[in-house]
Amino acid sequence: MNWLRRWNARSLASQFFIAGGLISIAAMFVVGFFVSHLIEEAVIHNSGAATALYVDSVIAPLLPDMQTESLLDEASAQALDETLGQGALGKRLVSFKLWRSDGTILYSNEKELVGRKFAVSDKLQRAFAGSLVARYEIASDPESDNERALGKPLMEIYNPVLQPWSGQAVAVLEFYETAEGLGDSLAHARLRSWGAVAALTATFFLVLSVLVFRGSRTIEAQRKDLKERVDELSALLTENRGLQRRLQRASQRAAALNETYLRSIGADLHDGPAQHIAYASLRLDSDVLINASTQPEARERELAWIRSSLAEAMTEIRNICSGLVLPQIEKSSISEIVMRIVDAHQHKTETLVETMVDEDGPELPPAVKICIYRFIQEALNNAYRHGGGVQQAVSAVSRKGHVRVEVSDHGDGFDPTEVRPTSLGLVGLRERVDSLGGSFDIKTGEEGTIVTMIFEPMEVGE
Repeated sequence: MNWLRRWNARSLASQFFIAGGLISIAAMFVVGFFVSHLIEEAVIHNSGAATALYVDSVIAPLLPDMQTESLLDEASAQALDETLGQGALGKRLVSFKLWRSDGTILYSNEKELVGRKFAVSDKLQRAFAGSLVARYEIASDPESDNERALGKPLMEIYNPVLQPWSGQAVAVLEFYETAEGLGDSLAHARLRSWGAVAALTATFFLVLSVLVFRGSRTIEAQRKDLKERVDELSALLTENRGLQRRLQRASQRAAALNETYLRSIGADLHDGPAQHIAYASLRLDSDVLINASTQPEARERELAWIRSSLAEAMTEIRNICSGLVLPQIEKSSISEIVMRIVDAHQHKTETLVETMVDEDGPELPPAVKICIYRFIQEALNNAYRHGGGVQQAVSAVSRKGHVRVEVSDHGDGFDPTEVRPTSLGLVGLRERVDSLGGSFDIKTGEEGTIVTMIFEPMEVGE
């Protein structure tokens, strides 16, 4: 089966060239043999017919009435001997026989054959049926020993002798002619017929080959283009399946992080504002406020503590709410978003942040803008919380849909393996970026930390 695989691996043009070439060669031999055989038979028959006509015109007047089918009388035999032994006819004819229908030789220039009877050959039968039979070959009949002894092909002709009034063959003239030059004529005719067949076959094959090669190139180009498109579609399908898996994982993680985030908010509310409000509620039921005999100064002092607790509770609630609610950034540029976050961070932490913004790209989707805002906000908080706010820097570039945001510091760094999967900071940022089709990277060490977020144009468009 290896040859079949190698054959199928070839191009259509190559397969046609090999198979068509072999078939054309085989067809050329078959047609050439058939045509050359027809031409050869036609040349032999025409040459034999011309010779037979000539011999018949000379010999027929010398023959007696053949109705008796007896041996020739001495006068007719002598006339034939004289005619066949001299002149142009004597030079051309090697032998001459007159046959009866039963295979008896009525006359021959070889006297030992006269009166002998031989088996009726197929050639003789056809001649008695009225057909002229001509062969160019080395004699092989039993009565042709002398002709066969010459060792060269001769023109053998069987010419029927017909009755004028009935057209019935009453005898057959058989004679062998030297036919000088006939062999060369046959070879020349054979060569010309083979050449014509070969030229026609080659021309036909070459024309078909040109058409097939042109079609094959077109098919190969279309096949290559189709393969490239299939490969592109396969790559897109693979990428789509990968994105679906990423989205599914991101959704699952986002759901888990959302629950963790809600628990964190609940813990912040419970440990902060709820404690202050509970304290204020307990102070409202104190004896100082219930007892009417309490001194005004003590009552006022108790109320001041209650107001202080409620004020602290409100302050913590506002701080929690300010972290949850984003400013209106849907219509803001990247420069405005970055400067808003940096200004708020510098004001809150009283630290400096080096800022670089390069923006000339198209308008970004709101989801990407929110992701940029949260990314810078969380990265700067981590830089201040874990890196001490040392040499903080923000770099944001947006060109032709390609977005790259980088936040760095020169703090002590941290071990990324120690970040818990349930952490709301970096893990939440990674999941947010992944869900939008971007890439997230962290590099940290003794010289500081660099957090990078990248969105490619196609992914941003999606």
